[in-house]
Amino acid sequence: MTELTVPGIQPNIIARRRKRPDAVAEQIRERIIDSGLAPGDRLPHEWTEPETWHVSRGTLREALKILESQGLTRSKTGPGGGVFVTSVEAEYAISLLDNLFLHEQPSIADIYAIRKELEPQLAGSLAGRLTPQAIDSLQATIRLYEDEPDNAEEEYQQRLAELDFHEELARLCENRLLGFLCRFLVSLLRDMTVCRDIYHQHNPELRETGLHYQVALLRAMKAGKAAQAGELMREHMIAAEAYMLERAEVRRRTRRQGEP
Repeated sequence: MTELTVPGIQPNIIARRRKRPDAVAEQIRERIIDSGLAPGDRLPHEWTEPETWHVSRGTLREALKILESQGLTRSKTGPGGGVFVTSVEAEYAISLLDNLFLHEQPSIADIYAIRKELEPQLAGSLAGRLTPQAIDSLQATIRLYEDEPDNAEEEYQQRLAELDFHEELARLCENRLLGFLCRFLVSLLRDMTVCRDIYHQHNPELRETGLHYQVALLRAMKAGKAAQAGELMREHMIAAEAYMLERAEVRRRTRRQGEP
């Protein structure tokens, strides 16, 4: 393999700038992959010895902390203890990604540009593949906003239940990457301040619109009509984007008018 070189910089300068614990953590991670260790497997004893990596005990301790913070390992003390491989839960990974965008949030248009592409694929992939249990789960989500809300808080919870429907679809997707991306986009919408404000706004027609699309989607997926399910989801995403952008603009103008 050709060594990476940068004009004016000696070879390996970039690599040496990495902190030692980070470099060791990466080496252990690569060793886990190469060795085919699975969740629940214990790391070989020599991997937890500083001499193996030619570092101090403190450096190795920090490296193991990094792996644990990433959700890749866990430590157990006492008899039968050691460092064990773990699996990263999707919820944990999504929360980390949410934090990545916490202070520089994407726009509503950015999110829907991706949702309009992915969610129709998601709906189409589930057509004819939903188990009776999956159908019951989706129908239970829809029932949360079938009835007229009694107050503003209940209306807000119904808006979130509509997002729950999409998240549940993503959980059922056999394509784990597609499902994860769709869940992440829904999570972004939940966290964005502008979206929270919009979801709190009173709009009785919105519940009926969402209900119409999701009932039609479920019927198409149950019937195995992939093309119809995909098209319904695309229409749903286009309508949802238009509504969210319109409300976001109204919110922006209102706030601007309120400025001194």
